[in-house]
Amino acid sequence: MSEQDLYLPWGIVTPAFWDSGESPESSASAAQPSPVPEAVRKELTAIAAAGAAGQLAEASANAHRLDSQITAQHGEAHLHTIQIREVRAHLAYLAGDHVGAVGWYLHTARLRATVLGGQHSDTAHATKLVYSLWRMLPAADAQRLGPDLLAALTSIHGPASPLTVRTRRRLASLTTEENAAATP
Repeated sequence: MSEQDLYLPWGIVTPAFWDSGESPESSASAAQPSPVPEAVRKELTAIAAAGAAGQLAEASANAHRLDSQITAQHGEAHLHTIQIREVRAHLAYLAGDHVGAVGWYLHTARLRATVLGGQHSDTAHATKLVYSLWRMLPAADAQRLGPDLLAALTSIHGPASPLTVRTRRRLASLTTEENAAATP
């Protein structure tokens, strides 16, 4: 299996996604409920369905509104806030804004590390996802966003983690390619 096959982007968000059943592992998240309230779950599902149906402007507007509402209720460092922002990342991806999607997913990976810790499986999944999307960017965009991704991965997983090492190697390769192309 190739490295690219290991880190595929998420598919369509379904109600089952919000009911992962995973218990929080850190004391910061222990006080926060994992299940998303039914009303919010319905809104998230409707937003994801609208996005999948190509109604991206409507879905993005509703996601922005819900993000503002959830952030006002729970703050940034809360799983509900992270989840709606992951939907916003997914919508950016569907709209073809891959740079924006990488930015959103990187943001949510950092938040997951803050809320759940760097060793949590959801944090690991989030960092693999953002890495996968970053690898698909055109070289110029990947090179521009690479240092921020590398800093986040180093902070979350450490400088010797396989994902950090692969990111560092890919970023160095992009720099070498750019230097070779610029040399007459």
